[in-house]
Amino acid sequence: MRALIAAFIEGVLAGYGIAIPVGAIAVLILDVSLRRGFRVGFMAGAGAAFADFLYAALAAVAGGALAQIISPYALQVSVISGVVLLAVGLYGLMRSIRPSESPETDGADSNGSGKVFAQFLGLTFINPLTIVYFSALILGGGAKNLGSVPEHAAFVIGAGLASLSWQTLLAGLGSLGHERLSPRFQMATSIIGFLVVIGFALRILLSLV
Repeated sequence: MRALIAAFIEGVLAGYGIAIPVGAIAVLILDVSLRRGFRVGFMAGAGAAFADFLYAALAAVAGGALAQIISPYALQVSVISGVVLLAVGLYGLMRSIRPSESPETDGADSNGSGKVFAQFLGLTFINPLTIVYFSALILGGGAKNLGSVPEHAAFVIGAGLASLSWQTLLAGLGSLGHERLSPRFQMATSIIGFLVVIGFALRILLSLV
């Protein structure tokens, strides 16, 4: 039991380690929560957290082999990530500057929430270098002592729950603005957020030059 608890704690630390650093996905979760409320923001965060969970599971099952496969394609992965984030940022910026006449709802439509979940799952999943992070922890880092299948499972569950809790916090913070800020201020905040996303994308692409 002590080993399982230790593995779970290692997973929690790993999940926070990959989720907390402020990046484009965090900014997008805050933005969608600000514009559409907590429910949709939570689904966005759940999509991102589920991608982290899947990568942690893949790393636990075959981390070493997958890391070796992915590492040679780091350049291509970075280009794809940068281009996709740039497209998302530009599209969101244009929508924020010229909003549609019918404002977005608070996300009560379950189909809309499911679509957002899939979008953020895909956005987070385009960065398979995340699996290298989890593989390093499992094979040679803080979680290198994981031995049994239950310990690996505890690590993966801890990582997934940690990521989900952080993304839910972001959704909650964004939804506070949805409830209390004027539409004009929300629009200004969205514009700033998408400019930050564009900045992240340009940083990725320029680092490759």
